[in-house]
Formats: sequence, C-alpha cells, structure tokens
Amino acid sequence: MSEVRKAIEAERGDLADLLAGLDEAEWDMPSLCAGWRVREVVAHITMPFRMSLPRFALDMAKARGNFNRMADRVACREAAEISAAEFVKCLRDNITHPWKPPGGKFEDTLGHDVIHGLDITVALGLDRVVPLDRLAYLLRDQSPKSIKFFGADLDGIELRADDMDWTYGSGAPLTGRAQDLLLVQCGRKLPPGHLHGAAADRFTSIDDEKRP
Repeated sequence: MSEVRKAIEAERGDLADLLAGLDEAEWDMPSLCAGWRVREVVAHITMPFRMSLPRFALDMAKARGNFNRMADRVACREAAEISAAEFVKCLRDNITHPWKPPGGKFEDTLGHDVIHGLDITVALGLDRVVPLDRLAYLLRDQSPKSIKFFGADLDGIELRADDMDWTYGSGAPLTGRAQDLLLVQCGRKLPPGHLHGAAADRFTSIDDEKRP
C-alpha cells in the first residue's frame, strides 16, 4: 500500500473518532463551509461511499451539470435523512475505500478529507492538529490553478508556515500553522487568532454582531 493511502486511512480514522465524540448541538453548528453545518460537511465527506454512478448521473442532471449545486443539494438532503451515528459508521466502514475525485490522485482524496475535517474542527474551536506528514502531501505539489479554483485572492501575500519549512507566494508575510494556511489557500476565512501579519484581517472572519 502506498504511503498516501495509509495517510488517507489514518485521517479518516482520526476524523471518525473525533465525530463520535461530538454532541447533537455540535453537529448542528456552522462549519467553515458557507451555509453548511457540521452535518452537511460530513454528508459531503461520505457522499462518495454511498452514491452509485447512476445516482450521481441523475443528481448531476437535476443540477444541470453543475457539480457544486449537486453537491450542495445532496449534502442538505442527506444531512436531513441520516443520523450522526450513521455518518460515523459510514466513515468507519469506508476507511479503506479507494475513492478518488474524477481525474484526480490519492493526494486529492487526502486533501478532500483533511480540508473538510478542518472545516469542522476549526469552526468548532477544537485544537486538532493534522500530522505534518499528511499536510506535506497537500502542500508540495500546488499550482496557481488549484488555488484559483477555490477563489482565494493571494495577490501580494506570502504564506509562511511557522510549524514546518514551507512558504507559498511572495509579498507581505501571512504566518500561521500550515493547516491554517492550507485553509486560506482554499478560500476559507478563519476565526481570530489563527493568522498573523499585516494582512491577517483580510483572511479572518468577523462575527456580524462585532462589525461596525
């Protein structure tokens, strides 16, 4: 088995353990994915394990070929139909599942699991640290095209990890843990205190009630 497959299995196992410890209120809390609670994120993570090719084709047709629209509809539908315990069991039962994004690599699978796991843990304020060897798979083969896909505007910014030897881009330094900077690359805004530098506010979320 390749090392990246082992990393995927370890990440899914860690995430299943974490989700099993959440209470119902936490499952209903917002994630870093706009419009999705923890439930919808987990529905999305586990969607490839449940969806057959015919059902995928049908849902894509209903969404007029728009994958993001289809994924949102499926996540919302399944979040309403499937219990938290069933989601955890589904994740555990598919720890070795060989799913890859269409046309993608196992590194992309790992990225899918890691990023959406962080969408949950960071939003909930859980200090879960993704092992650096897993993050290394995701940070070493990036391209401006992949960053653009997520809509992240990193013009004039150098991302600089303070827990591993890694930088991306050029300009004003934006520092933080590698996993937090990965979320920045994916277009997420983080809670206060995760990022440091003159441009930190640009990538930090502000509660509506705290806005002037």
